[in-house]
Amino acid sequence: RRCILSFLGIDLGTSGLRAMLMDEAGLAIRTVEADYTTRSPAPGWSEQDPKLWIDALDAVVEELRITEPRFANLIGIGVAGHMHGATLLDDMGNVLRPCILWNDTRAATEAAAIDQNPVFRDISGNIVFPGFTAPKLAWVAKHEPEIFRKTAKVLLPAAYLNYHLTGDYVADFSDSAGTSWLDINARDWSNTLLSIGGMDVSQMPNLVEGCDAAGMLRQDLKRKWGLKQDVVIAGGAGDNAAAACGIGAFKEGQGFVSLGTSGVILIARDGCYPAPATAVHTFCHALPARWYQMGVMLSATDSLNWLSKITGQTPAQLTRALPDALRTPSAVKFMPYLSGERTPHNDAKVRGGFLNVSIQNDAVDLTQSVLEGVAFGLRDSLEALRQTGALPKALYAIGGGAKSDYWLKLLATVLQIELQVPEDGDFGPALGAARLAQIASCGSDYNTVMRSPTVSRVVKPDTNLIDAFERAYQNFKQNFAAYRSLSC
Repeated sequence: RRCILSFLGIDLGTSGLRAMLMDEAGLAIRTVEADYTTRSPAPGWSEQDPKLWIDALDAVVEELRITEPRFANLIGIGVAGHMHGATLLDDMGNVLRPCILWNDTRAATEAAAIDQNPVFRDISGNIVFPGFTAPKLAWVAKHEPEIFRKTAKVLLPAAYLNYHLTGDYVADFSDSAGTSWLDINARDWSNTLLSIGGMDVSQMPNLVEGCDAAGMLRQDLKRKWGLKQDVVIAGGAGDNAAAACGIGAFKEGQGFVSLGTSGVILIARDGCYPAPATAVHTFCHALPARWYQMGVMLSATDSLNWLSKITGQTPAQLTRALPDALRTPSAVKFMPYLSGERTPHNDAKVRGGFLNVSIQNDAVDLTQSVLEGVAFGLRDSLEALRQTGALPKALYAIGGGAKSDYWLKLLATVLQIELQVPEDGDFGPALGAARLAQIASCGSDYNTVMRSPTVSRVVKPDTNLIDAFERAYQNFKQNFAAYRSLSC
């Protein structure tokens, strides 16, 4: 059938749900959001009631239904979700306990124990991080044995929304790769990994590619939402895979650097090249026979936000005080580990700090050192990615921190790579999910649908300062070992 209708991309985030209605040309018609809360009943715990996600979905759909006539022409939905969360259901499909989220660290002991078994890294392709799903179930088995015995299905947040929309238990490969139960090369559940934790494949959802159909929208929801035609639900994606779809990064070497709360460098791969010792994440992409790898630092713009809070200046005020041209590397060094670190150190306990601060230093100096510390942390991720054979020639620069011209110039120089800044627009997970919905519902060619954005400008490394920042980066690495021993 000829597609002249609309598609809905849902981004199920940690703090809220974002829905983008997209037309057949791939342009956003309207985007709406609904917030919800996270509860932390104990230190290091992070949980959400899945009912909050359903309530948020109902709210955004109702707003679209009332305000946007083209919503009635909806034929495809894709869901992107925050990864690793454990949503436990009984044999009737009822939620047994609040979902344990990706940023929950209660299962650190269980994760360390599981990671000691080399078969997990060999098959899953990744370190077993505390935030991944498998250690969460090990924690439940130990501390909530009755819940564990009743668990008939384990669903990631996006898969739970798929279940709500279709009535079927279906997940995609990109999201499932973050559980520590998926064989990322074979793109299938690993009976070996599941059985070690006392789990069975019957407790897992069925698997599909993110751009394939996971099912059809339930008829009762179709009537409730006032829709004219049957609606295909795509397999969907984990949030980072969906963001890659939104920016058009799915071919070898394509990728982006994201200056968000956390910092991410993501590179698409044509093959599966796991390197868990680097703490690089290697996951299936949302498209067939594609993978992606990413390095993650936990405090990127969060570092600047922290400095903003203690200085009483907004992040924009802090960065505007810097000159247009790059300064030479700061004598003040900032270790950007306010919340621990993933790539390449895999250290949840390390913390941030300033080195070499003198009485002459002011807020501008501290701002410069914070931006440099984050840039050096992202360089660590890029070096880890290069060890796997990922060799990007350029990266898209996205996220809130990419609005700072100074930070972009600094980052390009530290990474020694060209940064491409997209024209204003939304290239996040909601757009990627909507694109997956278009492919699933129309049979469209993903080479056409997953197009890259128009570049508004290119930021190149400052050739006059490359050597100086290379020396500063090497000094940063040398200082880290001594600093880490003091921090911990």
